[in-house]
Amino acid sequence: MRRQVRSGFTLFEVLLVIAILALLAAFVVPRFLKVGERAKTDTAKSALGRSGPLATALDLYYQAMGKYPEGEEGLRMLIEPPEEEEDEKKWTGPYLKDVESLKDPWGNEYNYRFPGEIDEDNYEIWSNGPDEEEGTEDDITSWKTDEDE
Repeated sequence: MRRQVRSGFTLFEVLLVIAILALLAAFVVPRFLKVGERAKTDTAKSALGRSGPLATALDLYYQAMGKYPEGEEGLRMLIEPPEEEEDEKKWTGPYLKDVESLKDPWGNEYNYRFPGEIDEDNYEIWSNGPDEEEGTEDDITSWKTDEDE
C-alpha cells in the first residue's frame, strides 16, 4: 500500500511565516525611516553650509551685484534677473539651476534674510526642518548655535 504524498503548506505553516515576516518588518521598517529622515537632514545641512550650493550662489551674486539680495527679493534673485535695468546689466545669473534648488528636502522653500538678525553683517538661511514649523528644535540653520559647539 502506497502512502499519499502531501503537497503544499498547512494553514499553521503559512501563519507562522507571516508572523515571522511581520516581526521582522516591525524592527526593520522604522530603522529605514530614521535613515531616510537623517539623510534629508544631512542634505539640508549640506545645502546651508558655508561651502554649500546656496552659499556659493549667494557669493557669486554678491560678486556680480556688490550686495546680497535683500527683503522680498530673497533667494529668487539667484534664479530670476532683477527688474531694474541698472541691476539687470550687472546680473550674471542664474546662479542656481532651477527653482527646486531653493527648496529643502521636505519640499518647502528655504527661508532667507539679509541682513541677518543673529549676524547683522551676513545673510541667514534656514529650513523649518521635518516638522515644517519655524522656531522649533528641528530647524536647520546656516549659522552656528550653542548646540553646534
